[in-house]
Amino acid sequence: MDRHVGFVHALREAGLPVSLAEGLDAARALRVIDLAERESLRAAYAATLVKKPAYRPGFDVLFDLWFPSSTTGLRYGTQDHDHADPRERLAELLRGSTDAEMREFAGAMVERFGRQPAAEGRQNWFSYSVMRALSPDTLMARLLQGVPRGGLEEKTARQRVNANIRRFEDAVATDVRRRIAEDSGIERIARHAVRPPVDQLDFLRITRADLVRLRREVYPLARRLAARLAIRHKHGRRGRLDFRRTVRASLSTGGVPMEPRFRPPRPHKPELVILCDTSDSVSSFAHFTLLLTYALREQFTKVRAFGFVDTVDEITRFFAPGGDVGEALAKLATEANMSRFGRTNYGRAFEEFAKNDAVGPKTSLLILGDARSNYQPPALDTLKRLASGARHAYWLNPEPRQQWDSGDSLATAYGSIVPMRECRTITQLAQFIEELA
Repeated sequence: MDRHVGFVHALREAGLPVSLAEGLDAARALRVIDLAERESLRAAYAATLVKKPAYRPGFDVLFDLWFPSSTTGLRYGTQDHDHADPRERLAELLRGSTDAEMREFAGAMVERFGRQPAAEGRQNWFSYSVMRALSPDTLMARLLQGVPRGGLEEKTARQRVNANIRRFEDAVATDVRRRIAEDSGIERIARHAVRPPVDQLDFLRITRADLVRLRREVYPLARRLAARLAIRHKHGRRGRLDFRRTVRASLSTGGVPMEPRFRPPRPHKPELVILCDTSDSVSSFAHFTLLLTYALREQFTKVRAFGFVDTVDEITRFFAPGGDVGEALAKLATEANMSRFGRTNYGRAFEEFAKNDAVGPKTSLLILGDARSNYQPPALDTLKRLASGARHAYWLNPEPRQQWDSGDSLATAYGSIVPMRECRTITQLAQFIEELA
């Protein structure tokens, strides 16, 4: 039972939402399965604790740490390796193998190639030394011998081999984590073994590879954001006076128009202007902003985007519909008229931005940045004019709230003019959108 409690706690620590009730459901499920059947155990935990497909990779990593396979490396021990070429055996497995066979071989290869001595008689374990010794990618040509070139059969065979190479890499990484956990403790390795679920990735720490994962989450949120702003616009105004309906209604009150009638307001697709801090201090957040802007372009009548460090440039031109996010980032870094190495100056940015006349009564203004201005004049009056001239204005700040107003942060001063929200994850962005209604 201690292992069950520890495993559930590790899932929560890794960002997977597991409630007390779900933990109890998992414990009940364990009573009706054969605990010696490891994959049945995995399935029981997954069925009761994993809510989204995006949570499954992290779940599997932690499951393999807390419930390691007892057969790893048994069949292909080090004695067998003294008499066999491990690359020949790997080639056989890449043609086709069960998960158990792959795990056993991976464990033996980690034992043979992944061990490096450390101080005080301890061992260090590494995946890269196993991959370097076996070089599975170099076996592709041999495995495709005899396969007709250029057709569907070759494509299918290549995909199968690549998938099996990834299986081998995953099995090696799993065994390395298991061995490190045995030496250092499961809890210690578990804290660093799992990337957060996509909806909890910190925007200040995302990589370009994370953008692919975020793309699937951002586009539905962009549609919801556009819908929320349209609803607020609809609630904020009435249509034109309907004279005929007003006269008709007045007949019941002696010809006095006590209740004017209005036409339904025309459907409104809002306009959006984004002002984004693109300095190095929030460069990862700027990557997310670029992705969000791509998604928002399809939902608004007009989207204009401006970036700034110590100067402002309109960067809408980099957001061509259907474009590649990576290419846009590269162009933004080299072609935009912004000093990447300058000192962030929000006050100057607001003053230059105001000269563009980009904000009007139909505009929703969205400011994205950490509100850190290197102790420069804040231009609060300029920001007030911008906010008052827009239909709506919002500020999303990627810094943790407890860091606001520390050092050169002007979060409270700016937040008193434009409502400011902490927004560092997809979950927080979704909460912001829901509250707009």
